[in-house]
Amino acid sequence: MTQTNSSTFLEDLDGDTLHEECGVFGILGHPDAATLTALGLHALQHRGQEAAGIVSFDGKQFHTEKHMGLVGDHYTNPVTLAKLPGSASIGHTRYSTTGEVALRNVQPLFAELEEGGIAIAHNGNFTNGLTLRRQIIATGAICQSTSDTEVVLHLIARSRHSSTADRFIDAIRQMEGGYSMLAMTRTKLIAARDPIGIRPLVMGELDGKPIFCSETCALDIIGAKYIRDVENGEVIICEIQPDGSITVDSRRPARPQPERPCLFEYVYFARPDSVVSGRNVYQTRKNMGANLALEAPCEGDVVVPVPDGGTPAALGYAQASGIPFEYGIIRNHYVGRTFIEPTQQIRAFGVKLKHSANRAMIEGKRVILVDDSIVRGTTSLKIVQMIRDAGAKEVHIRVASPMIYHPDFYGIDTPDAEKLLANQYAGAEAMAKYIGADSLAFLSIDGLYRAVGGEPRNPENPQFTDHYFTGDYPTRLLDKEGEKAGRKISVLASHG
Repeated sequence: MTQTNSSTFLEDLDGDTLHEECGVFGILGHPDAATLTALGLHALQHRGQEAAGIVSFDGKQFHTEKHMGLVGDHYTNPVTLAKLPGSASIGHTRYSTTGEVALRNVQPLFAELEEGGIAIAHNGNFTNGLTLRRQIIATGAICQSTSDTEVVLHLIARSRHSSTADRFIDAIRQMEGGYSMLAMTRTKLIAARDPIGIRPLVMGELDGKPIFCSETCALDIIGAKYIRDVENGEVIICEIQPDGSITVDSRRPARPQPERPCLFEYVYFARPDSVVSGRNVYQTRKNMGANLALEAPCEGDVVVPVPDGGTPAALGYAQASGIPFEYGIIRNHYVGRTFIEPTQQIRAFGVKLKHSANRAMIEGKRVILVDDSIVRGTTSLKIVQMIRDAGAKEVHIRVASPMIYHPDFYGIDTPDAEKLLANQYAGAEAMAKYIGADSLAFLSIDGLYRAVGGEPRNPENPQFTDHYFTGDYPTRLLDKEGEKAGRKISVLASHG
């Protein structure tokens, strides 16, 4: 029998989902800066569960705490927070899409520059990060991590501008891709969003002090007021003045372009209680389900969500179709690092570690399963079998987003194109046969656009970033195009 280590076992459980790179949070001028940052990262935990880091500044020196694992595993400890004094702080919770999983890659990254120290954290991915990395290494630079964020630090250090803010702007002008970024110096908190606004970033206020974070739910957890979204291509510089006041300066160094936020923020990544680009995520997901019921009606006895992502869409489907909504699958929220040796017999439990069938709501019924997306289909296959084992008469799958055909390069960890289910089978009928469902249907791209923005997709000028469905990448992909050049990054195992 083939032996599999526990990390591979967990990959089998988690490999059929999409992962966002990270969440960011920063605050300036508040006496409880680090504590508030830790709370904000708690609210953003869904954006990354591999590691978390916080950097604070106490007026004299910077302090940093970085840990592998969940925010709550470390930053609820008063001893840890006591190591982060000061009234300015930025934090980051990480899921890696570039660079290996190692403590040296945990953000925020810090560097000492001519003008003083600077810490940087970012969400997303640079599509020319490796290209620039190769260029700066060729000129003698030494890189201490495999994170593309470090490239920004090098570009800031090399800039000939005098102020740190101008150096920061000079650096991000050279970066391409989708990102939201925070930087903290001795007196400044700087926020930036990519030119077309692929990745989200919002501005808030607590006790008159500015806050920036990936989602509005991080403002809600600390009782902060939402001010506005950071606009696409905008750089906001907040600076503490000698008299203690804080000035706010907005700059737009990039050429103005239409905003194209990532559709997967609405489909999957953002928390349901967040507002992204002025749209309530929970409502947009209900709209997706309602549109799906109109586009792909199905005779059934019960609508069952695949938790937790499919729940709002299933509610929308049930309300639009008139078919009762029931929790036919119960999710175990306490699945973590398993202590069980993953033998073949234990591996067969698979999805049951995370989901259990609610037999009373399923047995003898025609079940309509609603999920937010299907990536490789392996999880769907196991869930369908679990529903059949619980006595379902029929199992129909309805997916509240279109088929995923293309990989992402803007901060979403997606499988290679050939591993995506939509590229392995010719149409929904063949996919349904593989999964074991009686039928399978996906929301159309126009149905998704209507759910989020109220209008069908404009192919001449798409309103959202949607390349994973359409192949329409909104920026150049320099790193991808240059893969044949044979660039390599050495990795050093780090055990933090």
